[in-house]
Amino acid sequence: MKLLTYLEGNTYRLGVATEVGIVDVAAALGDGPGPRTVHEVIEGGEDAIRTLQQAVNRTLASCSDVLLGKSGLKLGPCVTHPNKIICVGLNYRKHAEETNAPIPEYPILFSKFSNTLAADGEDVPLPRTSQKVDYEAELVIVIGKTAKYVAKEEALDYVFGYCAANDLSARDLQMRTQQWLLGKSCDKFSPIGPYLVTADEVGDPNALDIKCIVNGEVRQHSNTSDMIFRCDEIVSYISHHMTLVPGDIILTGTPEGVVLGKPPENQVYLKAGDIVTINIEKLGSLTNRMISE
Repeated sequence: MKLLTYLEGNTYRLGVATEVGIVDVAAALGDGPGPRTVHEVIEGGEDAIRTLQQAVNRTLASCSDVLLGKSGLKLGPCVTHPNKIICVGLNYRKHAEETNAPIPEYPILFSKFSNTLAADGEDVPLPRTSQKVDYEAELVIVIGKTAKYVAKEEALDYVFGYCAANDLSARDLQMRTQQWLLGKSCDKFSPIGPYLVTADEVGDPNALDIKCIVNGEVRQHSNTSDMIFRCDEIVSYISHHMTLVPGDIILTGTPEGVVLGKPPENQVYLKAGDIVTINIEKLGSLTNRMISE
């Protein structure tokens, strides 16, 4: 199932993407029971998905007018209120090599905040304080069940689904000190979406084609199989140090091809007007335009 959120006024509404249009979930459920926000689906798990699927099936069978066109919607982040945004740095072997960084012995973890969330189609302001904003195509893990001290062999059972992200990074701010936080947490520096795709539809998260395209030019093209720490290892490792809860999101690292990895004379960072698209197999395309702050 492909979930999305969209704005009606100042309120996020839940939609389900189908081959013939977007199902307005609240309208499809009517007065009946069922989840009406993306977090209610995540927290409700299999029962919530089952109820939602039944409502979608009824809608499609009746050719209902609650089907919407995606192009007419203002999308929201596919996960609107994560409790935690956890990121893994240097998690692709070729990316570590291109930046001349040693292969990490343990996952390198850092965090972002909710101010960084943005949606597919949303403009991203380039901060006045940075001249070196970089793109990073990333697979996102969305936690579906409370996880603490989870074994690697069971870790993917705690995953609700996956989505695409652009872990935008102000490199001059990121490298100013040993802590990366400043360069990673500027406003709207974590676009996610367009869909939150349930784990059953994705299959193996470590076998997905991943791309970043800037103004029509492919800048990153790899596969999640190049991860140093795979998705099950990441979930298990984090759960041994903090409790993961439904709706938490984990950005799993970026492959080679970022601006930072190029020779200094070839480094051209993002500028106002640039269009950046992140495409991950089975998860759709996430596109944002960079603008002046």
